[in-house]
Amino acid sequence: MRPVLYLIACAAGPTQYIDAGVRAAQAAGWDTCLVLTPSAARWWEARRDELESLTGHPVRSAYKLPGEADALPAADAMLVAPLSCTSLNKWAAGIADTLAIGLVSEGVHLGVPVVAMPYFNRAQAAQPAVPRSAQTLRDQGVTLLLGPGGYEPHPPRQGDATGFPWAAAVAALPAISETQHGSVIDREPTPRRPASRPLRP
Repeated sequence: MRPVLYLIACAAGPTQYIDAGVRAAQAAGWDTCLVLTPSAARWWEARRDELESLTGHPVRSAYKLPGEADALPAADAMLVAPLSCTSLNKWAAGIADTLAIGLVSEGVHLGVPVVAMPYFNRAQAAQPAVPRSAQTLRDQGVTLLLGPGGYEPHPPRQGDATGFPWAAAVAALPAISETQHGSVIDREPTPRRPASRPLRP
């Protein structure tokens, strides 16, 4: 069985081409599940079925209701790409008000490898909260591909959403062995959950 990746996309320019990200992950051998922030989900609302056909899984953008069946298989790794400036700062502050942020906020502390590739401009990157947030996520074990060797913020109004480096983001993911496959799954975060207990949406 192929290892399972949760590709989590925020409302940033490259998400218009998230199907390219899915294909890059699939080409690298990942069974790719797609999770969108609510704002990003609106961009694909009319074409959501295309993404579900491409991934073979439901596209998630909201927490499930109590009693609803689990929708996605176990996650072996998570890739947040593109990561918006807003979601970067919310994630670092522990504000898990969306499924997208909730999964990675808890997943990294359950031993799930988490990689993030941002996409925002230099004016946004100049906000004092950004370097603090970046360091907070790195201190938690997130592989944040921001700066040299990752995504360099672009000049305002000069971003190239079509040229987003999906392959580089996918290449930063760890190799997952057969014995590791299916070890961690996602669920709506709940307080005081034992670290050894898996999650599901």
